Amino acid sequence: MTGKERIMAVLNHQKPDRMPCFSANSTVTYEQMEKAQAFWPEAHEQGEAMAKQAMQAYYMLGFDAVRVPFCQIYEAEAFGCVVKSGGKKGEPGIGEGVFKLDDTPVLPDDFLDRGHIPEVLKAARILRKEFGDNGPAIVGGMIGPFTIATYLLEPLVMLKATFQQPEKLPPFLDVCEKAGTMFAHALIDAGADIIVNEDVTASPDLIIPKSYKELELEPQKRQFAAIRVPKILHICGKVGAIVEWMGQTGADCLSLHPAADVALAREKCGPDMILMGGADVNWTLQSKSPEEVMQESEAAIAKGIQILAPGCAIAPGSPKENLLAMVDVAKHH
Repeated sequence: MTGKERIMAVLNHQKPDRMPCFSANSTVTYEQMEKAQAFWPEAHEQGEAMAKQAMQAYYMLGFDAVRVPFCQIYEAEAFGCVVKSGGKKGEPGIGEGVFKLDDTPVLPDDFLDRGHIPEVLKAARILRKEFGDNGPAIVGGMIGPFTIATYLLEPLVMLKATFQQPEKLPPFLDVCEKAGTMFAHALIDAGADIIVNEDVTASPDLIIPKSYKELELEPQKRQFAAIRVPKILHICGKVGAIVEWMGQTGADCLSLHPAADVALAREKCGPDMILMGGADVNWTLQSKSPEEVMQESEAAIAKGIQILAPGCAIAPGSPKENLLAMVDVAKHH
């Protein structure tokens, strides 16, 4: 099977030739940058450089999917937030928010033309032209409504509001859902086969589970119902307290951090939910040996993972040998 066929077989509850391996999150390492001769920060800002970096997940590592973009700034930037550069070594971030809690948020008519969104879409089109339907799947990354709203209001304001003024948050979540859905549709039109929704600030590590259920569940349901390709939901950390609701969003696959309880996810979400995950990105993939990567990957599969993947965004300093070791494990399952 091609990488795309392999992934789609699993997502469609069919038997692949072997287990797929790819990253739902950022795939780029410094070694890949050198191989592609495409570097940060340009590859966060220019479609050609972004696509060159994305291709190395397939050409250099043998992943079954390639993915753009590699950071989580684009939706918030399009709303007017200032981007803080990560320079040559890191990912960019978002500066101050652009809304107050008492504001009425509005989705700009030209949202998809703002900031660097056109460059992300250009990168997706380049990947589609490069691979067609006979290579890796193309993954388009976007961020969830709660996370976009967190950037627009600033994290401390958002998190305090979940306790003190939750009634003021639905208008922001509604607008952010529409923005994310619009971006997802544009990524699909540009060539994405799969959409990954990263909703990092909706994690129980940051907000109480009740806030996820009462504020974020319905916007995510609406968003996933509107997206016409397979959807992967990634929320970092120990998600056991919300994993049942994650399974109700309409996601086809849950991307789990190594801290998550795979058995609990299976119990709460049922036999039809596809689960992906694997080695810890900070300790194992970046710092340990290929043998230890293989051991941790095997352990994740034994727990019930169906798609082997880094547990979150790959640290750019991760050695190629460790990532290849993970792919090697997938080839034997």
